[in-house]
Amino acid sequence: QVQLQESGPGLVKPSQTLSLTCTVSGGSITTNYYSWSWIRQPPGKGLEWIGYISYSGSTYYSPSLKSRTSISRDTSKNQFTLQLSSVTPEDTAVYYCARDQVGAPEYDYWGQGTQVTVSS
Repeated sequence: QVQLQESGPGLVKPSQTLSLTCTVSGGSITTNYYSWSWIRQPPGKGLEWIGYISYSGSTYYSPSLKSRTSISRDTSKNQFTLQLSSVTPEDTAVYYCARDQVGAPEYDYWGQGTQVTVSS
């Protein structure tokens, strides 16, 4: 059973960098052919995909967030990390990490989500 757990600060000040880590257990983040995504849900809105890092380490970001987003990984810890720079209150959301398989129509495992509030 694969499990994902998000961790990081729940409060970030405007203009700072939001940093979250997803720790994966029950499966390796380097296993072919899975991708590991970050997704968020602002209050009262739908899910928004932020980006992913693949089993090979390649990354792909949402065009609307690309200039502020970086996703990296630590294979020794089986973790991947989201960094979102220059945050504003509009970045306030519940942030999720999730896994999907290349070609699959949906994510098969999700973290429970973590609330991040951007406020001074």
